[in-house]
Amino acid sequence: DAFAVTTPLIKKADGSKFGKTEGGNVWLDSDKTSPYKFYQYWINASDEDAAKYIRIFTLKTKEEVETLEKEHAEAPHLRVLQKALADDITIRVHSKEDLEAAINASEILFLKGEEAVEGLKSLSEQIFTDVFEGVPQAEVALAEFDNGLSIIDALSAKTDFLKSGGEARRALKENSISVNKAKVGDDKMLTAADLINGKHILLQRGKKNYFLVKAI
Repeated sequence: DAFAVTTPLIKKADGSKFGKTEGGNVWLDSDKTSPYKFYQYWINASDEDAAKYIRIFTLKTKEEVETLEKEHAEAPHLRVLQKALADDITIRVHSKEDLEAAINASEILFLKGEEAVEGLKSLSEQIFTDVFEGVPQAEVALAEFDNGLSIIDALSAKTDFLKSGGEARRALKENSISVNKAKVGDDKMLTAADLINGKHILLQRGKKNYFLVKAI
């Protein structure tokens, strides 16, 4: 005898199917989709998709799902459904520790000052790379940090993050430059102590303009 189980084709809110042949797919294997990216996939689901996925991919009861939907409807900006979905499935596929690491990494971009600096330095190399995937970057010789690399050179001559030393000085005067999420002045010298995981320094102009310096 042969037995089979079938389910309706799972589709996203945009009509595309949920599967590996579509773009933006997600894998259970952490080598293909890291726990951080896995968590981000579910937390960024649309309201319509989250309401569907929480019924398909979690073990929550009908009553639990309906309660979450009610809470979500009262304050959609809190993304109650997405958080419940992401928490549940990330723990079951990966672990509670991986979930906590993903949440912490997600919150770091909203932190400032020393708290943000310590948060960045606490990230593993994999999570740091995932968080800042796609951010423009430049390579700088590790030896440059031995005696200190001036922030002006780091912003312009060594990386081309900013077009010129003059622009770098103006940005610093405007207090719009941060190193590893901490504001700095034109007297800042970058040293090996600033390197995250011994490899990266995160430069930032304003709130969302990021640039990575990679020491090689």
